[in-house]
Amino acid sequence: MSRLVRSFLGVAITLVAACGGGTNQSQNSVPASSGAAAPAAAPTASASVDTANAGTVTGKVTFAGTPPAPTPIKLSSDPYCQKANPGLATETEVVGKDGAVENVFVYVKDGLGNQTFAAPSEPVTLDQKGCHYTPHVLGIQVGQPVQIVNSDDTLHNVHGLAKANKEFNQGQPIQGMKMTHTFSTKEVMIPFKCDVHGWMNAWIGVLDHPFYAVTAANGTFSLKGLPPGTYTIEAWHEKLGTQTQTITVGAKETKDVAFTFKI
Repeated sequence: MSRLVRSFLGVAITLVAACGGGTNQSQNSVPASSGAAAPAAAPTASASVDTANAGTVTGKVTFAGTPPAPTPIKLSSDPYCQKANPGLATETEVVGKDGAVENVFVYVKDGLGNQTFAAPSEPVTLDQKGCHYTPHVLGIQVGQPVQIVNSDDTLHNVHGLAKANKEFNQGQPIQGMKMTHTFSTKEVMIPFKCDVHGWMNAWIGVLDHPFYAVTAANGTFSLKGLPPGTYTIEAWHEKLGTQTQTITVGAKETKDVAFTFKI
């Protein structure tokens, strides 16, 4: 497919999405003026939290047993993708050394009561690079912008399959194109996909507080700045499911929790 045809199709998709009805969630898409998007800022609690007495929950997520191997993805439907990222594989389960599970969304599910937390103004970035969403799993606060970038010289179509929030679907036919979107209510989790490249998917957890993390390659996570209290901590994985633990954190205290998944 020529670049001209791709651009024409992308504009058509964008126009169709724009005609899908009004929304109270801001959204726009423009070509980038320069360079890649800035990295996402770390979540920050509002000034109402007594940081001098705040606690921390740390932990690790592991897999018990022999994990399934990633499946190579066939990219032949788009020669650009095939050239840009020939070794691409699925991220449904990413299990590393000593059974460490990556891409687990860990967050405070309950225990904050009616406390409110200001949303950061800095956007979180979701990039489409090498015909692949990066990061695969991320978190954001209600009202905080997510900036979705197309770093590829091929057409992508950003489809956010929200339920509690408004579903949206927008084409990005031009390399360097960006769009900004905000979510109006909490939702764990929102799947993203590209309707042009069926293998592309990502997940966003939307919360009304900043106490969330995504496990690193070594399976670890950290929830910092927690007010003293008793919390339900949930670990979510797209295929392995969810697990919860209740933990009490005192002033200036650090508590450690461990989650173990199996199939």
